[in-house]
Amino acid sequence: MKILFSPSESKSKECDLSPFDESSFIFKELFKYRLEALQIYEDYLKNANLKELETLFGIKNPTQEFLQDLKTAPTKQAIKLYTGVSYEYLNFKTLHKKAQNYILENTLIFSNLFGVVRANDTLPFYKFKQGAKLKDFNIEHFYKKHFSKALDKLLEKEEVLDLRAGFYDKFYTPQKKVSTYKFLKNGKIVSHYAKAYRGILLRVAAENEVSSNQELLSKLPPNLKLKEVKQLKLKEEITLEILD
Repeated sequence: MKILFSPSESKSKECDLSPFDESSFIFKELFKYRLEALQIYEDYLKNANLKELETLFGIKNPTQEFLQDLKTAPTKQAIKLYTGVSYEYLNFKTLHKKAQNYILENTLIFSNLFGVVRANDTLPFYKFKQGAKLKDFNIEHFYKKHFSKALDKLLEKEEVLDLRAGFYDKFYTPQKKVSTYKFLKNGKIVSHYAKAYRGILLRVAAENEVSSNQELLSKLPPNLKLKEVKQLKLKEEITLEILD
């Protein structure tokens, strides 16, 4: 089974691995497209004013560290680089070795700048707010155009669990059946809780080394209750109720 996962805005600055090269990423043959996108990003930084940088980074008054040369910057495994809500609840470092290896081998993360990466691919610290624009360059469509065929082939014989936020369909839309999750609390769809529970579901999948979504459903924590399963074309949409 392969699991699709979102990145996060917050990231660790404590990178201590070598700068990336084509061997740092899945799909070596497509590395040139990552470099092309990165070059457009860096060219934009060189000419952007403060307001444009704040919009791109999603922060006020960015300092020089946000403008580092990413091609020569130290890196960190993607699963450890991201530190947002989903990653806090995943709590990768506290998983046992087999569970960690399960995530490293089976999780694909959709970076806003580098496109789809494996959990064990190495990335530098960077800032790129979800949905930010580089003038007329649409980076989501760029990666969808150049990486979808490779992803289709990779996932062809795999069961797929899509734990991404809906935005990341813009980077890749699976052309086969996938399982997705929505979360209800007090009868209402939640978003912040969704980030947390996506991390929890990934943790449960890893701890049990599940090979199917059905197996994952049988391992749900006690505060999650299966509410509904809908089939929407190729998407199996599972709604879970948060009980506490």
